[in-house]
Formats: sequence, structure tokens, C-alpha cells
Amino acid sequence: MKETNSSSALPDNELHPSGLAAQAVDAIEDLSGVHPGYRRAHAKGICCRAVFRPSGLAASFTTAAHLQEQETAAIVRFSGSSTDPVLADVLSPAKGMAVQFSLPDGGVTNLVGVTIPVFFARTPESFLDIIRSAHKAQAGNLGVVELIKEITTHFSESRESLMAIKRLKPPASYAESRYYCIHAYFFMDREGTSRPVKFEWVPDSGERTLTAGEAAQQPDDYLQDELELRLKDHPAVFQLSAVFGEEGDPTDDPTRAWAEDRRRIELGRLYITDLIDEPEGLVMDPTVITEGMALSDDPILNFRRTAYADSHQRRSREL
Repeated sequence: MKETNSSSALPDNELHPSGLAAQAVDAIEDLSGVHPGYRRAHAKGICCRAVFRPSGLAASFTTAAHLQEQETAAIVRFSGSSTDPVLADVLSPAKGMAVQFSLPDGGVTNLVGVTIPVFFARTPESFLDIIRSAHKAQAGNLGVVELIKEITTHFSESRESLMAIKRLKPPASYAESRYYCIHAYFFMDREGTSRPVKFEWVPDSGERTLTAGEAAQQPDDYLQDELELRLKDHPAVFQLSAVFGEEGDPTDDPTRAWAEDRRRIELGRLYITDLIDEPEGLVMDPTVITEGMALSDDPILNFRRTAYADSHQRRSREL
């Protein structure tokens, strides 16, 4: 794991991934308190049943079973980004879409997307420092604009992500938002050739946002209400795109986007059909992948395994 200047302030035992994960989850809890039984991030969410129908175009690049020709059952969880499970939808700027594919061998593989294209921290160490700084700024009653300015002044790596959050407008629907799987992975083909790749979920119905006036009139749970009504009439459909990296594109830095002109292929479409109760013990860990794919050297991606496990253990003990 790469260290940043900020990591030198932490004792050696706290730099161990499991210890650092516990500190990170503690810091997240400090932002809005502990909400027993809920995820420590993306606490408010709804689950849906879905089916993924691959285009077959991925077969030349990966042996991943869910990207060949056979359709695959999936669970989708839409969420807000807040740690507060009762926060009004309109007050949580970024939204999430996590997808768990059921594989033919009985296993699963996950993709986790958000409505901004980059993350705000490059390493677990800087993630912890940034969250702690946000908590201190929050205690000083800074507004959103002042908070963004404060963080980007001290953590330049956060600038692109926080500016993207600042530009976000409230979505009209979970089903009319674009979701970026911000981490790089590798496709592995039958000859063992690897190619860097990122993923995006693009809504078939297009992207739509609300004006400030429209947003002010929405009930707290308007996104769930809208999706429930939508699915009574027809499925919500998303196209899964693969974006291929080229030489020089960073695979180890989720704070930096790849160029817009990178090659893209359509991997298939996800058809979301109805709402379901969240399955017990559901963890959408983006490091859980299948044969034909490999994790990149992104330290934040690899850190998520221990952070998700810590969060899951905490909420499981609270139920």
C-alpha cells in the first residue's frame, strides 16, 4: 500500500489494514452518529430484483461468466451517500447503485457505482485524514461551499470529486441517473492477456434532474416512491459499458478520471423489475469478483474489503 505524507502521523499498528479500517469506520460514524443495524455509509437504500442480459461483446476480452451470452439474475441496491438512514433523499447529493450478479457456479460478483466519476481520496490514509478534517469543519458549522473549500485547500486530491459533488443536481429518479464504477479493474481473456477497464451504468431512459423548486417540493423518500411506481409499469433498464484504459491511464488512483475518448463497448443490459426486501447479510463488496477479472492496484479498492467487513460486523452485532 502506498503511503502519503499524512500516514506518517499514525502508529505502525494502526497502519495495518484491519486497524485502519476500524479507524475509518469510526471516523464515518463521527460524521452523523451511530445508527444501529445500518450500513456506516450509504445507509438509506432499497433493493430490487433484476436480470442482466449480456451482449456477448465482452467474450473477446474476458472469461467472466456473467458477461458471455447467458442471462444472469442480479440484486440491485440503490442508495443515498449519507451515513444517516433517515435523511431526506434530496439532502444526500451523490447516489449509489450496487449490483450483485449471481454466477452459474453459485458464487456472486459485485459492481458498485456512484453518480460522480471519481473518488475524493487516493489512499486509505488520506481517506481517514479527509473524513476527520470534514468532521472538524462540520463541528465549526461550515456550510457546504465552505466545507468543500476547506477540504480542497488541504487535500488537492479531493478537488475533482468535490467539485463534481458541488455540480450535482437532485436526480428525478434512481432510474434516470448515470453511475460510475470509479475503480479500475482488469479483464483477463483466454490467453491470459489483461486489459485495464472501468465500468459505467447508463440509463436507457436518459438522465434527468430536478430544479431547486421541484426538489423542495419532494417528500423525504421520493426516490423510492418514484421507483416503485415506475416498476409497476415497466422495468428500469441500464446499459453496462466497459471503458478501456490506455497506456498512462492510472489504475491506482481513483481520484483521477480517464480521458473521455477512451474505447467503449456495450457489455449488456440490466432489467430491474421489482422492489424486494434486502436479503439478510447482503454486502456489496466491490473486491468480490469472478474468474476473468482481476483487481487493480488501486489502494482504495483493495481497502474496501476490510472496511466493508468491519461495517458489516458492527451492524450485525446491533441487530
